[in-house]
Amino acid sequence: MSQESIQPINPAPDEFAGDSGARSIKRFFHATRPKFFPASVLPVIAGTAFGAHVAGAFDAYVFTLALVATVCVHAASNVLNDVGDETIGTDQINEQRIYPYTGGSRFIQMGILSQSRMAKLGVGLLAFTALLGVLLTLEKGPAVLLFGLAGVTLGVLYSLGPVKLSSLGIGETAVAVAFGVLPVTGAAWLQGASIDTALVLFSLPVSVWVGAILLINEVPDMKADGATGKNTLPVRLGLAGTSRLYFVLQSSAVIVIIYMTIQKMLPMLAPLVPLALLVLAWRAAASIRGGVADRSSMTQAIESTLGIHTIGCIWLAGCMVYNIVF
Repeated sequence: MSQESIQPINPAPDEFAGDSGARSIKRFFHATRPKFFPASVLPVIAGTAFGAHVAGAFDAYVFTLALVATVCVHAASNVLNDVGDETIGTDQINEQRIYPYTGGSRFIQMGILSQSRMAKLGVGLLAFTALLGVLLTLEKGPAVLLFGLAGVTLGVLYSLGPVKLSSLGIGETAVAVAFGVLPVTGAAWLQGASIDTALVLFSLPVSVWVGAILLINEVPDMKADGATGKNTLPVRLGLAGTSRLYFVLQSSAVIVIIYMTIQKMLPMLAPLVPLALLVLAWRAAASIRGGVADRSSMTQAIESTLGIHTIGCIWLAGCMVYNIVF
């Protein structure tokens, strides 16, 4: 194996250099780690499909506001996570990362953006989210604030503040709720659905798939995280324990979908695709056991996990559209 194949990759500063407005926008955009935006976009789409099915109508205006607001919270969380990890030194010593999936954006370490500029970017994104929240509140009432505040709080406290949920072994749960339960139920509620058992159950597979993304992304970062007190679940459980937890999570998503199908909340064929996705999950779990010793296998496992989330969310949204049509 060549040295190039085992050395971590970094973003190239020359690719983002320049003082023009276009270059500044490019720096800010890529600092938010847009590769992960489907993890916030797709839950809103799935929740909106559920809400439109229940309400019998689709409100494009509130959907657009909710979608942009959720992506902005996600982007802000990513940026502020980089700031928090730089503060405790995790990203500085992370030599086992798999860029661009783990180890942060590397923008601070490579001098593309300073830590203070990243912090200002994160705060700016949250401020814009607040503006969108005001518009949604004017449209749907003050209950919107509960969804927004919960999402922002979980996203920020994951890596900043006196709490730092990621260091307590509950950051994965916080992210699963912030980018699963909250955007799905919130988007459905904005379309006119009640927050009932069926909606909460519908949000759980999405939450599990999001949580699995974070869980597997933390595996290559275990050594650096553990050395700086960021005691994520992989740090606490080790590779074998993380592998088992990962597959249990993926299996639980399928169990919920099967239950909803039996209860006639989803179409009869709804479990078909999630069951097929368990094959990818099994292979990814096996790769977790090996950690970063095989970087190619670990990278494929991360990409498979992203694929499971994407395909699963689209499938669930499609099931709701099917219910609307038929």
